[in-house]
Amino acid sequence: MTAKRPSFGRVTATALLLLSTSLSGQAMAETLQGALAKAYASNPTLTGARAGQRATDENVPLQKAAGRPGAEVTGSYSESILKPTISFTSPQRTVNAQAQLNVPLYAGGAVRHGVKAAKVRVEAGQANLRGTEASIFSQVVAAYMDVIRDSAIVSLNLANVKVLDVNLQATNDRFEVGDLTRTDVAQSQSRLALAQSDLQTAQANLITSRENYIALVGSAPDDLAPPPALPGLPATPQTAVQVALADNPDIIAAEKSRDAARYDVKVAKAGNLPTLSAFTQAGYTNYLDTLENGTVGGGSQINKQAQAGLQLSIPLYQGGRVAAQVRQRQAQLSQTMEQEIETERSVISQTRAAYASWQASLQTIESSQKAVDASSLSLEGVRAENSVGSRTILDILDAEQEALNARVQLVTARRNAYVAGFSLLAAMGHAEADDLGLEGGALYDPMVNYDRVKGKWFDWDYGTAPTPVATRTVDTVPQNANVSPEMTRQP
Repeated sequence: MTAKRPSFGRVTATALLLLSTSLSGQAMAETLQGALAKAYASNPTLTGARAGQRATDENVPLQKAAGRPGAEVTGSYSESILKPTISFTSPQRTVNAQAQLNVPLYAGGAVRHGVKAAKVRVEAGQANLRGTEASIFSQVVAAYMDVIRDSAIVSLNLANVKVLDVNLQATNDRFEVGDLTRTDVAQSQSRLALAQSDLQTAQANLITSRENYIALVGSAPDDLAPPPALPGLPATPQTAVQVALADNPDIIAAEKSRDAARYDVKVAKAGNLPTLSAFTQAGYTNYLDTLENGTVGGGSQINKQAQAGLQLSIPLYQGGRVAAQVRQRQAQLSQTMEQEIETERSVISQTRAAYASWQASLQTIESSQKAVDASSLSLEGVRAENSVGSRTILDILDAEQEALNARVQLVTARRNAYVAGFSLLAAMGHAEADDLGLEGGALYDPMVNYDRVKGKWFDWDYGTAPTPVATRTVDTVPQNANVSPEMTRQP
């Protein structure tokens, strides 16, 4: 058994997020790699999924236990309160002990197939754990980019409010000298009020993004550095789908669940087959000198016995229970087959959609950059024309709003492109811990726990008591919408 993914069609991405060289001048900045490493170590969804996988690992020794010998000892002490009136040999008190050993020899294949089903479900669980990692990382990337985007939008809106405030002051000054009308002043006041409202909305969005970042990463987003380029992105959607069909953990988990269901059918069929076991048992009874045999204290007061043998059980008729169990397991197998196809369809759809979103966002970036350049040039021209009287204040206000909208759209498009690109890698199965070059220690290997418990047989080997792994965020301070020059860098 191995926790490694299939290698077919794999696009090597081990260099993802290695920023030590490109960010050498920003040593104090929080990097995307650092945020992912924090989430990998302490996100409760991920640490909880690992605990769930450890619980799944225990199904293997549970199934193996059904094929191992069982031994038990029972003892009793009885005191006769009222002797039977017609019994002359009934003892007053009795100490009894019995020991029994049972060794299963043949169970129709139920144990063997049950163990195989458990092992395959461990593999399915490991694939699901990979999927959880990719899901959490995708959420962290989105949260990271949301903070950068919303910080930039707040910065843009702050600048816009300052510009409109200056415009209003200038408009009031020109109104005082009779150069403009009260309508011009009202228009400037209206645009400033709307800009202040947009700023408040942007600040609220930034606070929400920062709080969501804390929920995922476990710490506040301080001084986020620009993200690195995403390597390993496919050239065509067909290539992306081919890689996803081979490496996506959801597809692998669905395939393993189907295989486990096949073993379940065999386990159910074993209910109609004979079972054979060997047994030995011994008994000891002591009447404590209270067994009467003609005279008080007479006769033997101790009885010992021991026997060994084989027990064969051949089911003849069980009321249709086994057949119903087989049909039930067959229906469940059919369900897993359909779920496998459903998962494959979903992965194909997600991969193609992520590719299309990524491509569309790249095109939007290009268009938005042109819009930013054009709107900036237009704003300069409108201001110049206004100074000679050929443009109104409303023209300036409209040009400033267009320039702001273009910059906000550009910031949003860059965020969307990066998130879509990472989502595409996740759909392809290449956005997990071993792809990202995470720092901060060894990666979690689910095989370590499985290898540790798969052969355990001792009844008192409980392991250590669990303690929380995820970090709490109750001590983090409420976030605000303050932006620093470092935080306002566009992504």
